[in-house]
This record gives sequence, structure tokens and C-alpha cells, in this order.
Amino acid sequence: MKAVILAAGKGTRMRPLTLNTPKPLLKVNGKPILNYILESFPQEIDEVIIPVKYLGSQIKKHIGNRWHGMQVRYVRGSDKGSAYSFMAARKYLKNERFLLVNGDELTDRVDITNCLKKEFSILVFRTEKPNQSGITSLRKDGTVEKIVEKPFKTNSVLAANGVMVLNTDIFNYAPEIVKGEFYLTGMVSDFAGDHKLFPVKLKKTIIAISSPGDLIRAEKILSSGR
Repeated sequence: MKAVILAAGKGTRMRPLTLNTPKPLLKVNGKPILNYILESFPQEIDEVIIPVKYLGSQIKKHIGNRWHGMQVRYVRGSDKGSAYSFMAARKYLKNERFLLVNGDELTDRVDITNCLKKEFSILVFRTEKPNQSGITSLRKDGTVEKIVEKPFKTNSVLAANGVMVLNTDIFNYAPEIVKGEFYLTGMVSDFAGDHKLFPVKLKKTIIAISSPGDLIRAEKILSSGR
């Protein structure tokens, strides 16, 4: 099974740390974020596709073309947003189911495995700031009805994480633009409208690694064992 890791962004909110280092290679307790992601993959993941752009040569040098038995391929990402970087991976995905992970999540094998138990799924968590996340609304059967990126007003507090299991039908949908950036959220929301996308409650993944303070928070969480 293949996995896509989105790693093309500039990580502007993480500056000055990302002026010379791509965000996925920033370290938490001495280990790059990207290492945590790759180490969280179960054995069924045998190929990884990584869209890169900003300081992408560093990522290629660090990971190489194989990682603990997994083949690693690279594609050129985009400055337009995560949606266009993701769509660049299409050349290596042929009518199949795959895992998608944002390159700034400290994923854990428990959550990855739970997501893979469903045909299609998305990792979710409860948030106190729904206007800063992609917020999911559920159908009566518990599947995702839609996802709205950074809604001004919502009754839901269930945020979508950057871990999901999809198939190549996702490429039939168009990305949405929010404040000048093309997000993947609209594509996934449309996919959920036509497929049974199951929410999987987060257990151990550390989310929102977007600012220098988040690195400190993540280190404290890992050090405490929580």
C-alpha cells in the first residue's frame, strides 16, 4: 500500500526555524518530524510518495530512495497550497486506496493502524477553536457528511486531522481556495459526499506542529509519556 506525505510548504509560521531547514526536518527531542511519520507506518505501507518544493533537496538527502524497506519517490510540490502539492502525487497513484499524511504531524502507529482498519477514514479530534481547523459534520450513521475549512460559525467541534485513508477517486474533485491558498479540505469534503468516510478519534498523534511553541509542547508531551 502507498502513502503520500505532504512536505512542500515553506512553514512560514515556524520562522525563523524554517529559514534554512524545511519544516518536516525540524527536530522534536532530537528526531526530525518526518522520521516520526515514517516510523509510524505499519508493514503494509511499502511505498511512500513525498511532494517537496521548499528546501526539498534536504528532504531527499535525509530520506533517500528507500527507508526501512519502503520505496520512496518524490514529486515537485506547489506554492499554491496543500491541494496542488497533493495532486502532484497523482502520477504514482493508479486506481488504488492509499494513506495521506501532512508532513507536520507527529503521527503514531496506533492512530495510523486504526485509520487503516476502515476502507476510507480521517483522523479527528475535539477542538476548542473550530475557526482554526477543518471542521467535520457527521451523518446519522456516523460517517462524515462534509468538512468546512476554518468556518466562521459552526455547531461542530470535531476537527479533521492531517491523516486520512482515501482512494484515487479524490482526484475527481476540485480544491477550494481559502484566503488565497488552495486547501485539500474541499476535495475531501466532496469525496465524503460520495463515499462512506469514517471519522477515527485521535489517540496518540500530536497535532498542530505549526509554530516554535508547538515544538516545545510536543517535546513535553513525549517526555511525559502522555
